[in-house]
Amino acid sequence: MKQYALRLKGFFTGSVRRQRITYSFLGALAGYAYYHFVGCSTGTCPISSNPWISTMYGAIMGFLFSPGKPKKLQS
Repeated sequence: MKQYALRLKGFFTGSVRRQRITYSFLGALAGYAYYHFVGCSTGTCPISSNPWISTMYGAIMGFLFSPGKPKKLQS
């Protein structure tokens, strides 16, 4: 179990591209969950009335909130 946890930690702290893809996927899941659980039944809400739009919005937000490259410290 410890080895699995270390591999999982390595996956999330690996390359920036992998982190952005992971955060985008998690954001897409959160966007769809928002549509499913909160949603808008009247269809007047621009984001939460359509599952495709809310999923893409979540993916974009996940991408934007993903961490970038760490800055190198100058010594």
